Amino acid sequence: MNIAFSNGKTLEDIPYYNGYYVDIGEAVLVAYPGYPYIDAMINYGDDLYLTLELDENCTADITLCERGKYLAVQKARDIQYSDEQGEQSDIVFANFRAVNMGELKKDVLYRSASPCNDEHNRASVTDRLAAGAKIGFMLNLSDNESDILGFIAAETFDSPYFLSLFTSGKVAPLGLSANFKSESFGEKLAQGLEAVAQSEGPVLIHCVEGKDRTGYVLMLLEALCGATYGEIVDDYMLTYDNYYGINKTSDPERYDIIKEKNLDVMISYMTGTPAEDGFENVDLAKSARALLIKTGMTEDSVNRLYSRLTGK
Repeated sequence: MNIAFSNGKTLEDIPYYNGYYVDIGEAVLVAYPGYPYIDAMINYGDDLYLTLELDENCTADITLCERGKYLAVQKARDIQYSDEQGEQSDIVFANFRAVNMGELKKDVLYRSASPCNDEHNRASVTDRLAAGAKIGFMLNLSDNESDILGFIAAETFDSPYFLSLFTSGKVAPLGLSANFKSESFGEKLAQGLEAVAQSEGPVLIHCVEGKDRTGYVLMLLEALCGATYGEIVDDYMLTYDNYYGINKTSDPERYDIIKEKNLDVMISYMTGTPAEDGFENVDLAKSARALLIKTGMTEDSVNRLYSRLTGK
């Protein structure tokens, strides 16, 4: 679409989606289901009315630029999953797994959906799996302490193992947004990973679904600990198989678009390498270390984190 505002400012050739399916900092026109308006905005960027010097008297003309140009992305990203377990196994339903690749010590690093936020009916299942894995420390990327106290106070709360860790100070709640490029995201993550480095026992990292924020943080840690690009892709995309049944065989077009629009964007940010150049010959471990130090960790603290996760 093209948008021409009455003050002379324009947005040209921007996608029209029913979700925020663009990279951080890109413009998009969104008709989000359930919202009473169409939103023209910059994804995780400055407010559009400030950027384009708009006021309440401005109007806008919206016109079609090219029909169907971004249709493949819309189809790939407009996906839903069920909050009913059905015949799914616990580990698939909870998106729960140990991350064993590169130099990571076996069964020391886990990822999952939330064991405390039951928004998607998975908390108690995840909690049982965490207990079975003898998780010793949890890095909660999505909630702050107030959020967690609210979950615990709910009549339906059924995560006793999480509660035991939380009350003993073995849960670090970071309350991160999904904007992994923001300064505050990096600062909070650095603090959380410092806590991981000083913890004991297997570590579980989660957000709500264990998909976006968790996907970014696991990508960083996997890269730091020597995982290859292919291994990182396989782990990231397994989440989409667990939730949506999307894999290389079942839906190769969606698989490729999700990898390109999500994971490759994250790795490109970490490495400074354009995705179209490929990452197979990039030193991912060096890039991950440099980014963690940029966010506020010291060389020594990154070394402690690496040693904690690899046993080396």
